[in-house]
Amino acid sequence: MLKKILVANRGEIACRIFATAKRLGIATVAVYSDADRDSLHVSMADEAIPIGPAVASESYLNIEKIVRACKETGADSVHPGYGFLSENAQFRDALDEANIIFIGPEKLAIESMGDKITSKLIAEKAGVSVIPGFTDVVKDADHAANISKDIGYPVMIKASAGGGGKGMRVARNEEECREGFKRARNEASSSFGDDRIFIEKFIEEPRHIEIQIIADGSGNTIYLGERECSIQRRHQKVIEEAPSPFLDEETRRAMGEQSCALARAVNYRSAGTVEFIVDIDRNFYFLEMNTRLQVEHPVTELVSGLDIVEMMFVVASGGELSIRQEDISLNGWAIESRVYAEDPLRDFLPSTGRLTNYLEPTGEGVRVDSGVYEGGEVSIYYDPMIAKLVTFGENRDQAIASMSKALDNYYIRGVNHNISFLNSLMNHPRFLAGNLTTNFISEEYPDGFSVDPMSPDDLMMMIAVVVLANHFRLEREAKLSGQLSEHQYRPPHDWVVVAGGESTPASIKALEEGGHVIKVSGVDHHITTDWKLGDPIFNAKIQDRFICVQMETNVNKYVLYYRGAKISAEVLSKRASELSVHMLHKEPEDLSKFLLSPMPGLLVSISVSEGDSVKVGDELAVVEAMKMENSLRAVQNGVVSAVRSAVGDSLAVDQVILEFE
Repeated sequence: MLKKILVANRGEIACRIFATAKRLGIATVAVYSDADRDSLHVSMADEAIPIGPAVASESYLNIEKIVRACKETGADSVHPGYGFLSENAQFRDALDEANIIFIGPEKLAIESMGDKITSKLIAEKAGVSVIPGFTDVVKDADHAANISKDIGYPVMIKASAGGGGKGMRVARNEEECREGFKRARNEASSSFGDDRIFIEKFIEEPRHIEIQIIADGSGNTIYLGERECSIQRRHQKVIEEAPSPFLDEETRRAMGEQSCALARAVNYRSAGTVEFIVDIDRNFYFLEMNTRLQVEHPVTELVSGLDIVEMMFVVASGGELSIRQEDISLNGWAIESRVYAEDPLRDFLPSTGRLTNYLEPTGEGVRVDSGVYEGGEVSIYYDPMIAKLVTFGENRDQAIASMSKALDNYYIRGVNHNISFLNSLMNHPRFLAGNLTTNFISEEYPDGFSVDPMSPDDLMMMIAVVVLANHFRLEREAKLSGQLSEHQYRPPHDWVVVAGGESTPASIKALEEGGHVIKVSGVDHHITTDWKLGDPIFNAKIQDRFICVQMETNVNKYVLYYRGAKISAEVLSKRASELSVHMLHKEPEDLSKFLLSPMPGLLVSISVSEGDSVKVGDELAVVEAMKMENSLRAVQNGVVSAVRSAVGDSLAVDQVILEFE
């Protein structure tokens, strides 16, 4: 077995690999950039060594520094995690030359499968179903337009060395093709140092289903079932689950066998994933092979009972897998939600900052793979993932219910996050039915995500919750001021709760046997809870139902988050409610004459100058954040009166870029 493993990565995946290494008694080494000096993965390792500035190209992507760190610490092996150098053949060469074990496949597999054009040709030769397309390199935008016309729209424009949704665009006409080619090539160049682009037919109503394989050096290649990864946004996976609710046993076996055939064609050794697009008739087509550990590997681990990282260690050390295909038994259902630092209400723009409050959910069947802690920073320099939340159940319904409950219990403050969006997905009727495609989010949220409205019953329940919370606040204030003794009964009080633009009458009464009855619009809600003022999560039993609500309080004002929905409520006395109609309301500042940066990032380009006239839809500027280019376009006609920022500026959220007359 390996003696000392250096993980050439950061964040949650480094922590995940360290966990298995520690369980096996293997020494660990972390590397870190200046931005990650205080990160969780650094404190989790036995040793840690700095490798340079925050910019990835000068730290986590610097092969020479990683190899030097191995030599300085005596690490005999390197696990690359995913991203960064995980699929870099030159990195593999450098480690081989230094006699350091690479915990991953051989160079042949990395090079051939890392190039989407080459991998498609190999897949065809190995008898794997492939998508029709142009497998040579696209020269320029004119070439791209001609190829796309021949293939027939819609087409998918892809970076040959791409991954993680970067360098990918769907084009449905020539204009989108030319624009998509330009953006995809720019992203590919900045993310992978390789701007080669190819084009293939875009499959309508597709599902994204992948097969987890692992192979040792003795000819044993097996597959561990499939993962459904169809819930995506901008080609980035959001929800993954195992097994797929769509596949039958025949299709599963065929996909698994073809995946193993492809692995054998490149003498694959280690864990890897073969990704497929599956159409409505269960025809499947090879998409790509990832020669590394996948982000979503935990769902496979939960249904298989296997530790994939440990299996990678065994193979890398020259050992044989202890299981064969006939030994694989998949049980139950697992779902993974990717928790990101992003603002779903602002088109999922990345969010950075300090985690002022951070509480992870716990419980049976709940797993959290994270690399953060309360007080830590979410940096602008890297992927915005905070954690992977994974739940397990005997069946899909149980796994979903557990996920929704875990999301309710996941408390994050200091940065914006996508938990409300994830919970909205979990409770969406179409998701519950398993009717999934990679277009799910664009079809079900065509205008972007907005907080779900609460059902009338849930709204009444939330009003009951805020009345009880307000009662606890007043009771504590009375005790602190000496107005109320510990054993004195507080009489019921009538309130008006303003929520959702409506005023609702409510009253509260304490019960001698415990709990309280809150009457909302004439309906009683019997609530028992051990919640205390200041706790961010309100767990309670209402009638025979257990609920979990995230709550923010400010005197008599409350913000509640429940199952993907959000309400703001204010508790008033009857007299205060009557007088509130006479209060003045401050009008918000008019910001329509400014182009504001919607995220922290780098101003890559400005497409207009002072005095230029612009029309709705015109590109005004491009901001790059977390390796993705974001085009900012005009939302109304106007004339540019001033350019307030310069290309190359590091922008803050809502920083003014342009001003209009």
